[in-house]
Amino acid sequence: MAERVHLVTGGYPPGSPAGHDMDYARLRLLGFLAEHEEVATSVAGDFNDLDKWLAGTRLLITYVAGPYPAAAQLGTLNEWLEGGGRWFALHGTSGGRAARIPGSSQRQMVREAHHETLGCFFLNHPPVRRFEVAVHGQHPLAQGLPETFETVDELYMVEPIGDAEVLLTTELPQDPSPPGFGFHYDADTSLLPDGKTRVLGYVKQAGEGAVAYVALGHCHSPRSNSQPFVDESVSRNRKTPREFRGSWENGAFEALVRNAVDWGVGERG
Repeated sequence: MAERVHLVTGGYPPGSPAGHDMDYARLRLLGFLAEHEEVATSVAGDFNDLDKWLAGTRLLITYVAGPYPAAAQLGTLNEWLEGGGRWFALHGTSGGRAARIPGSSQRQMVREAHHETLGCFFLNHPPVRRFEVAVHGQHPLAQGLPETFETVDELYMVEPIGDAEVLLTTELPQDPSPPGFGFHYDADTSLLPDGKTRVLGYVKQAGEGAVAYVALGHCHSPRSNSQPFVDESVSRNRKTPREFRGSWENGAFEALVRNAVDWGVGERG
């Protein structure tokens, strides 16, 4: 019998790309899964009917910008993880609902119950920039990766929640976002005690199962682009590329995703 994986890729409102090239991300992830002949994949745009799709599934992969599991869906997810399921979450999965700030054009992310299960909470990201990622530990997800690699991506500022084995970090002492850019937050809870390090990837236990989160992976097309400008480290004139693939074209990130699929279907660790 084939190993089954459930893949969730989508934005909010339903059918919206929400600033990302969901079709590209979906196709890339399906391509990685297709490297495993024994794997059958179901696909959805959000967390609806999670009880139906997770039954008999070994691995859940999510690349979303807006959708998040509601209370009943989260209960199903937690029970599945406790029983041994593995969740590989990418990029915008650490977000969810954003609330309007009265008298401002900005919004602020709202911490929800699913962030506790995931193990982190998204605050903001500065304009797309070039930065170095440090790889830590001997976990199967890090197998074969260099000690450091450079990428161009949205540098997510995520607040760690609970205990986890850190896999990826970067250094960014201060949020360089211009005033009014991105999301508002009350305090920078993503900055670690050393005053410069931020977590970009980790693995955490969840009962008999586990959750792996990687903050990298922004991509957009001319139709889905919502980036007003990029950092000077990407373009001297700060003009946003019409088509952006970022870490998806980075060999270290590709190796990481392959490792995550192997880990999720039980071939590593």
